[in-house]
Amino acid sequence: MSRGKELKPHIGIFGRRNNGKSSLINNLAGHEVAIVSDVAGTTTDPVKKSIEIPGIGPCVIVDTAGIDDTGELGLKRIARTKDALKAIDAAILVITDNQFGEPEKDLVVSFADYGIPYMIVHNKADKSPLSAELDDELMRSFQHRAIVFSATLPDDPGMIIQELKRLIPESAYRSTSLVGDLISYGDVVLLITPIDIEAPEGRLILPQVQVIRDVLDNDGVAVVVKEREVDAYIRKMSPKPALVVTDSQVFLKADASIPKEIPLTSFSILLARQKGDFENYLKGTPHLSRLKDNDRVLILESCTHHVSCDDIGRVKIPRWLNNFSGKKLEYDTVAGLGNLPRDIKDYAMVIQCGGCVITRKQVISRLKPAVDEGIPVTNYGMAIAYVHGIYNRAVAPFMKTKENLNTAYL
Repeated sequence: MSRGKELKPHIGIFGRRNNGKSSLINNLAGHEVAIVSDVAGTTTDPVKKSIEIPGIGPCVIVDTAGIDDTGELGLKRIARTKDALKAIDAAILVITDNQFGEPEKDLVVSFADYGIPYMIVHNKADKSPLSAELDDELMRSFQHRAIVFSATLPDDPGMIIQELKRLIPESAYRSTSLVGDLISYGDVVLLITPIDIEAPEGRLILPQVQVIRDVLDNDGVAVVVKEREVDAYIRKMSPKPALVVTDSQVFLKADASIPKEIPLTSFSILLARQKGDFENYLKGTPHLSRLKDNDRVLILESCTHHVSCDDIGRVKIPRWLNNFSGKKLEYDTVAGLGNLPRDIKDYAMVIQCGGCVITRKQVISRLKPAVDEGIPVTNYGMAIAYVHGIYNRAVAPFMKTKENLNTAYL
């Protein structure tokens, strides 16, 4: 499930059927946004609901199906519920009647696996109070105390909201800057943006817009040119740019045109640092030199889009990588956040796009199976720079010292 372009905390609500998850959501929102029914299993698939929580602000609540669902269809719903873990920043595990069995324990293990902070809420406390025995067990086994609550009574959700404020990481609602630590007040940033068959009619692509806004937010000056105008503009440009950001597809042209003393990188690499697994990208990219015949490469697109005849992920990167490696490689491409066509262990390399329309949490979760299996991962821009022989220059703006830069290539 995609978070799209929403920079809001995503909070997952989990628990067994008929535990009052939807009632809890309505209580947090202060009005009815979720269907409440006494029929178990009313919520069948994860559903996103945008709400405003006092003291937190705009949030997206992910209402999930019961973790105790049964039957073939029920198992599929449970799988969809667990799939929602890839997109959330914090979780509320709702229990009732002092039930905390295998479904809950399995979910807690998954929370830990995905690094998701969570709380436990014992709902319907008016009908069945939390027992001291269960409370002690939760503390002993999971270092958590349950919050006692009743969503059907006019209880103040203050304790739940306070715990959410503590749990939700700042990165869930505050994006790190793309160029803020690379430029100073009044610096010029030159952006090279090809207008070709892949450029949307009448507008720029999202990464270009994001970088322009970030330059302005950091009191810089954004200058935008097409690749054909770079040489003429650089000759007369004064002062020279403090940073040049290029579309990865014209990396070679930019490298030749921009004097070596001027830092050069790409839109995709800026995004890789902001919301990707940058350290693992640095480690994984050099493995492009170690691919062998019949190796399979997984290319991950984060959005779904019209595929052009010269598509960057499906056409250009495979062509460049084939030419660079001289090997017979196989490729799978997955758009959006869909399931992989085969086991992750079947791949020798994973190449992730910049991820401009998804969050860092989603990118990290998307790459996690590969990282866990020790499969090298990289990013569109870093891979393109590497196969064109300009990788060192492209990542140099982000390396704090020459020693760090050298270590990245070991």
